[in-house]
Amino acid sequence: MTIRTRLTLWYAGVLCISVLVIGGVAYNEFVLEKHREQRAAKQHSKQARTEVQEEETEDLLDILLWYVLPAAVIALGGGWLITRKALAPVAALTAAAGRINERNLGEALPRTGNGDELDRLTEVFNDMTARLNGSFLRIREFTLHASHELKTPLTVLHGELEAALQDIDLPPAHRERSQTQLDEVQRLAKIVDGLTLLTKADAGQVSLAREPVRLDDLVRDALDDALILARPHGVSVHLGDCDALTIPGDRHRLRQLLLNLTDNAVKYNEPGGTVNLALKKTENTAELSMSNTGPGIPPEKLDRVFDRFFRVDDSHNNAVEGCGLGLSIAQWIVSAHGGSLRMTSLPKQATTVTIRLPFAGVSESIPSISP
Repeated sequence: MTIRTRLTLWYAGVLCISVLVIGGVAYNEFVLEKHREQRAAKQHSKQARTEVQEEETEDLLDILLWYVLPAAVIALGGGWLITRKALAPVAALTAAAGRINERNLGEALPRTGNGDELDRLTEVFNDMTARLNGSFLRIREFTLHASHELKTPLTVLHGELEAALQDIDLPPAHRERSQTQLDEVQRLAKIVDGLTLLTKADAGQVSLAREPVRLDDLVRDALDDALILARPHGVSVHLGDCDALTIPGDRHRLRQLLLNLTDNAVKYNEPGGTVNLALKKTENTAELSMSNTGPGIPPEKLDRVFDRFFRVDDSHNNAVEGCGLGLSIAQWIVSAHGGSLRMTSLPKQATTVTIRLPFAGVSESIPSISP
């Protein structure tokens, strides 16, 4: 039975009951009672008949007040309840569909099983999400297999180029060309490693160590790394507050997070610019902030900076070495530790990354990030 038919029948039933109630009361008051009053009026004087007419008017007002008005309220209330009951599956379907993301496409939406329009719509949604889930799986499998297959030839090329550079008789022109090729092979290797990590994370194949980690020690290590990276560019690096904080997590991944962020803060800076780091305790979280001067990021592009291979300014980024996966990996590491990562930017002034990591409650399941 369709929703339209079910709504029509339910509301028709409520209206019929209301009409029967009103009709019964009206018949009693205007027919039966009137006949009784007419018989009584014949036995009384003209004054008595006038009193009967006044009583009839009062009775009519009583009917309107005590019967018609409640019946109308019942009809409206019944219609509202019927509509609410009929549309409850719509609300449930909307809530279930709102929870769908790239990590749970394999979960089917609940069906009522009564064969109405919503049930068929839910079936269509489930078929659609199943197809999308299959497409995501094929993309992840392709990326993972491609990354794996690329590692071997890249390793071979890397070894051959290093061996060639060790030849003392290699002409300077050939040495320079080999060094450039080696740099590009290393860049490709970083891209392959990053894609492999993210693809495994999407598939839930990456596990994190869960052990106490002194975050302030990692921040000081990141400061030393940033000083080395910043020296050729004339960028100054400063460490502000650095509270002694210990969080549960994976030391290797957290160090990778800090290295990715400091590397970006130095690369996307201006000559003679600055990088500022700070770590402090905020309620139940460790708050790490890192800001750098530079061209900044337009507000309309801030939401996309964590997309894989996204470039804010292609003409500018072509001159900057990188694989375009650092921020995607950073976002995954923070999410895997149950934290949050936020970026704000004022063009031509400063860009700030704020990370909040909880002192406890590292997620058991490693989340993925959309490709």
